[in-house]
Amino acid sequence: MTQNPPTEPQEESLGALVAAATDQISTLVRAEIELAKAEFKFDARRVGTAAGLFGAAAFIAHLCLILASFAIAYGLVALGMWTWLAFTIVTVFYLVVAGLLVFLGIRRLKGLAGMKRTLRSLKTIKGGEDELGLPASPPPPTAGQVGTHREPVRPGQ
Repeated sequence: MTQNPPTEPQEESLGALVAAATDQISTLVRAEIELAKAEFKFDARRVGTAAGLFGAAAFIAHLCLILASFAIAYGLVALGMWTWLAFTIVTVFYLVVAGLLVFLGIRRLKGLAGMKRTLRSLKTIKGGEDELGLPASPPPPTAGQVGTHREPVRPGQ
């Protein structure tokens, strides 16, 4: 048996090394993107299933609310109230609850900031002013601008 001496690594050019590194990085990025897609599909299926189950539960809860409303109305009828009055009381109760929820929702919407700070910051950047509304200091002069503008020095100021 003849043994070949261990081969010494060939010296590769810098361009070949950069090309190999670029190829490996692009392969790694593609693999990471494929992994992210697979994980996203798995999570999306689970979220979709959960949303469907929540929707079904909300529908069943809505049906229970309707049945409970009828039960309350007929309970009032059993206490000796007129049928129309019992159903009117239940309806008015739900209208008051709905009105209260609308009122609370409107109050929540009035409290929105509307990104005032972001808009103010963007206007500040656009207008060249600092946070206090003062004009921003001019950028330092470049080498070509040094000495072109001189301010007189007044004693006593």
